[in-house]
Amino acid sequence: MTGLGHERIWQVIGDQRRSLADLLDGLSGEQWRHPSLCAGWTVKDVAAHLTLQQLGPRDLLGTMVRWRGTMDRTIQHEARRRAASWTTGQLTAELRTMAGSRRKTLGLTELEPLTDVLVHSQDIALPLGLRLDMPPDAAAASAARTLAMRWPPPLPTVRVVRGFGLAATDVAWSAGTGPEVTGPISALLLICCGRTAALPQLTGPGVPLLAAALTSPQRRWWRSRGTTVH
Repeated sequence: MTGLGHERIWQVIGDQRRSLADLLDGLSGEQWRHPSLCAGWTVKDVAAHLTLQQLGPRDLLGTMVRWRGTMDRTIQHEARRRAASWTTGQLTAELRTMAGSRRKTLGLTELEPLTDVLVHSQDIALPLGLRLDMPPDAAAASAARTLAMRWPPPLPTVRVVRGFGLAATDVAWSAGTGPEVTGPISALLLICCGRTAALPQLTGPGVPLLAAALTSPQRRWWRSRGTTVH
């Protein structure tokens, strides 16, 4: 159960899109070109990706025509195409336009765009040393969805995180069994989505084991698909 109603989910999605647009308005050209938390993606690439969250059948058909062998490479290609052809002003304007919309990509629930905007906003803000708050109730709903997901296919990191006992310190939320890992729900959501930048925010006996599992050389390939959070 997510614990959130449809109205609250869409309210948070809209608020986060507007807040991210406000943050992006203040960036310099250098900051737009700065690497995001997603390996190989710039801040502008991730922002462009977030404007591609309302794809209908015709849009999806066009995406499939430009298929790049895997869903992750295709998503990255589409984001970079838009980042190259749109100005920064166009991207922020589109995010604001989307803030009042309840459209979502065909085949997804509203929890996928919620998770996308929550996590990708941090992919942009954290490496720039900026702050963008994440509502704890929404982060808890997204974390629960991420860990329970069967379709779309869950991130590979989910299989690791499920082996730990996660507990939030700022909202009534817990999941999993195993070595204990505690921290703000925003950090736990980022960890569920493979963002190891959140590890310093966590405490508990399970943290060293979790860090080792997520950062071992055998796991590094996960970072290349870090933008697919749904």
